Amino acid sequence: MSLPASRLWQSLKARHSLSLIAGPCVIESEALCLRIAASLQRTCGRLGIPYVFKASFDKANRSAAHSFRGPGLEAGLRILARVRASLGVPVLTDVHTEEQARAAAQVVDILQVPALLCRQTDLVQAAARTGRIVNLKKGQFLAPSDMRLVIQKAVDAGCRRILVTERGATFGYGNLVADMRSIPILRAFGFPVIFDATHSVQVPGAAGDRSGGEREFAPVLARSAVAAGANGLFIETHPQPDDALSDGPNMIPLARMASLLACLLRIHEAAR
Repeated sequence: MSLPASRLWQSLKARHSLSLIAGPCVIESEALCLRIAASLQRTCGRLGIPYVFKASFDKANRSAAHSFRGPGLEAGLRILARVRASLGVPVLTDVHTEEQARAAAQVVDILQVPALLCRQTDLVQAAARTGRIVNLKKGQFLAPSDMRLVIQKAVDAGCRRILVTERGATFGYGNLVADMRSIPILRAFGFPVIFDATHSVQVPGAAGDRSGGEREFAPVLARSAVAAGANGLFIETHPQPDDALSDGPNMIPLARMASLLACLLRIHEAAR
């Protein structure tokens, strides 16, 4: 079984530990999810890093209508439930509607409100009312200080177990910039701050009908965020990113995750 909610929350907010939320961008198959989750579980267990598996059952914000979105709500939640039950790892997935929030809350440990939807009051509060931990991703169009009102919406709906994730800010057309000042700004709101290293190197629209990415810079930003005081990292990974069905250009190869996490842990210990 996965960690009880209270223990999971304690591990995520603990200042002495560095947490990891990681997995593929989208559910491609049950076998792939189990492979990635098992690999990261072993690595994080060896390093003493609290680990949460993430994957999306539906990528509703793909650039083009014909892009692969995932298996859908019912099939996707069945796969996430199997990962959670068979490996005993906590699971996170993103939701796009109030109905999805209520359904996913029956299966997963953490509900994620996507960056592009963080201003959607009804969605934020529906996720907050489920009783699950809620990860609020900062919109690319918001200053970090603007997240105060997003957080307040969740608090007003009765949620006190909130993660806030930085994922870069839009800078002109087709570019994102990660401002490390956002880490202490967001932390001042009183909730754990996660840094999304892989979406921060996404290059929207760079591949025509899909986003591009500069995965070589994801480890650089991850190291910077840990040094700046982030409580944890959000990283999308895949055994073969170039063959991934979504966000491959910015995902880190699974084989490189162990060395990256070991490096991040050393930086965290030094910064602490």
